[in-house]
Amino acid sequence: MASPAHPSRRSVLAFAVAVPAALAGLSACAANDPLAQQARAGDNKNYVAGDGSVTEYAKDQRKPPVAFTGTLYDGTSVASSSFAGRVTVLNFWFASCAPCRVEAPSLKALSDEFAPKGVVFYGVNLRDEKGTAEAFEQNFGLTYPSFNDQDGHVLLALSGMVPPGAVPTTLVLDKQGRVSARILGELDKSTLKALIESAAAE
Repeated sequence: MASPAHPSRRSVLAFAVAVPAALAGLSACAANDPLAQQARAGDNKNYVAGDGSVTEYAKDQRKPPVAFTGTLYDGTSVASSSFAGRVTVLNFWFASCAPCRVEAPSLKALSDEFAPKGVVFYGVNLRDEKGTAEAFEQNFGLTYPSFNDQDGHVLLALSGMVPPGAVPTTLVLDKQGRVSARILGELDKSTLKALIESAAAE
């Protein structure tokens, strides 16, 4: 698969994740979660942390639309071609990933906010059995579905954009199904919101 297009200088943002800002929005369940506490402690246990970089890709530098078919935990088959016409957010995660737990409340809030505007969210779970994934979703009140990607099929299709060990990673797809933005590592709610709004305005 071809390497990702290089974004223009003005479209690339690299910064350290603002931990205090991220923690301020945590729900009570996340605040008391031992793995979330581990992420805040910076121990980097049980996951490979992203570098905190945020990249926006200019329209003329985006790769072709993503192409894959994956299976949700309820057995439903979903083709990426169904994303066309909507902004789509893909969040790569697994339950024992500490920063995934820290960012879950922000993902819930944003999915609730943008669902009425036609923005679609999907998780891509790389490790967990159905019961473990569903327990995580119930704990954090996530209502959007996740792909069961233990076989790495979705990850492989996006290998030019998602480093195999960098979890969490979040992609924003434009209305043509092309990657318009990427967050490597724990996301900042306000940053992801701005990236979604930017893609939706195109």
